[in-house]
Amino acid sequence: MANPSRKITPVLLLLICLIAPSHNGICKEHPQQIVAMWWNAENLFDTHDDPMVDDGEFTPAGKRQWTEKKLLLKRLRIARVFRAIKADREYGKYPDIVALAETENRQVFAGTLASLDGAGYAIDYRESPDPRGIDIGLAWNPATVKFTGSKPYTVRLEDGRGTRYVIAAGFRASGHQFTVVLNHWPSRSFDARWSEPNRIAAARVARRIADSLRTRDPRAEIIVMGDFNDHPADRSVWETLGSSLDRKAVQRSSGRLLYNCWNSTASPGSYFYKNHWERIDHMLVSAALLDGRGLSIDNRAFRVFSILEMFDRHGKGLYSTYKRGKFKGGYSDHLPLLLKISAAP
Repeated sequence: MANPSRKITPVLLLLICLIAPSHNGICKEHPQQIVAMWWNAENLFDTHDDPMVDDGEFTPAGKRQWTEKKLLLKRLRIARVFRAIKADREYGKYPDIVALAETENRQVFAGTLASLDGAGYAIDYRESPDPRGIDIGLAWNPATVKFTGSKPYTVRLEDGRGTRYVIAAGFRASGHQFTVVLNHWPSRSFDARWSEPNRIAAARVARRIADSLRTRDPRAEIIVMGDFNDHPADRSVWETLGSSLDRKAVQRSSGRLLYNCWNSTASPGSYFYKNHWERIDHMLVSAALLDGRGLSIDNRAFRVFSILEMFDRHGKGLYSTYKRGKFKGGYSDHLPLLLKISAAP
């Protein structure tokens, strides 16, 4: 009689998998976990004067007195957050896809990620027409996801000026094609209502991208993320972009709505302004990521990530790089967002 307490050895498990791959579910392949990250890193500038964009503000002699030492500290802060994500039991690795807002150029973005031991990121970078010279830097781990190309889309404001691109980037994981749409919409400077048409203009571009992808494939798997500078209830987000906090409503909408992942967390926000937390950074997904087929997210997939050091030592918000124009040497005035995506084999 066989001993019921006998353990299944690795060799025996391999033989079971070869003979009967579905035996009692033992050998079912675990879905690949992809972690996507969005973070407005706040003024990731180099120290060189580029009069075409920054007017010398972020230089040693400029208004910000931005030196190599300050840039090094900034990079150390960013690396500290990445290492914390890797050390977190929920992830155990660096993010597979990284999008950082407020980066000045490819060189400073690439140099910042190069300090991460073993990350091995590949980079795609689009210089935008933003007058401050800030862009969105995109990176990915080629060992876990395949990059299939990107396209920048111009946003025209009411006065004819250009602003930061909306970027559509294609990826493939475990045989599944998906698109990440990156956004950094115009700010709420001067007055939120006065500047709202600018964010609505950016939202229209992002919406057209999503609609175009769904026209080609009704089950297109799309992740829209970025700093929208608007809240979930603002018109640019819920009406123009088609955001919804109701998971079931998104599934019933025949592609009209995108699921806003803020519904899946109790976190008060990712940005602290005038003593209030705000939810102006967003991650949204198309209905195809909610049906449990191909790529999918569950109710715990979304997270506002932080470590204790990212908060103001006086308990008044975030430990940012600048506060009221003065250098503080902190991390950022935003917290990063993470989204864990399951890719079925």
